[in-house]
Amino acid sequence: MQRKLLDILACPIDKNYPLELMEFNLKDEIIVDGVLLCGKCKRFYPIIDEIPVMLPDGLRNRKEDLDFLNRWKSRLPRSVVEEGKPWNLRNA
Repeated sequence: MQRKLLDILACPIDKNYPLELMEFNLKDEIIVDGVLLCGKCKRFYPIIDEIPVMLPDGLRNRKEDLDFLNRWKSRLPRSVVEEGKPWNLRNA
């Protein structure tokens, strides 16, 4: 994902803008792995293999989201790991 996409991305649930970006893995200024955070509804949207996964809750893959949280929990805010929506590790 390119950083300039932040200018057009909003939370699909509550339309909050702007989203907070956390970068975990970069390649040539492209975000390969990271997360977009909505400060309003507390949802997280993983960036996996350069693609932001910004689906509504009912279309999200629970296993994929929990795997993402487990992989990056040391770099994610505690609030996302323990209270993030639609899934979190405390209620997994």
